Amino acid sequence: MKTRLINCKDYVFCEWRRRFVRLTPEEYVRQTFLTRLVTDYGYPKERIAVEVPLLDKRADAVVYDSHLQPMMIIEFKADTVTLTQKTLDQAAVYNRQLHVPYLILHNGPTTMVARVEPELQFLTTIPKWTN
Repeated sequence: MKTRLINCKDYVFCEWRRRFVRLTPEEYVRQTFLTRLVTDYGYPKERIAVEVPLLDKRADAVVYDSHLQPMMIIEFKADTVTLTQKTLDQAAVYNRQLHVPYLILHNGPTTMVARVEPELQFLTTIPKWTN
């Protein structure tokens, strides 16, 4: 990660937004996970969008398939925040708009992966890119 001190605050360069952003605990979790998604799971960097605007919210990250259809919503929390039903509900609300087959919740130490269709099913691993 490329970091920089700006006005006595830590910033990290976000490859997806192409600019420096404040390095908060949640941002650290986001940057490390998205890098892993690209390097370990084969997801193309250009198929991942960060801070995707929805009606009155923003999804932390959305992955698009080879047809540019949303396929995955990723919700990030700082490593000190426990993933709960409320976190899953937050991603589910976003999915009412996007209709993706996968939801991922990640806080650093814990990753929850769920396939949404035909019914919610928790998976033990992140699906590899296959498009």
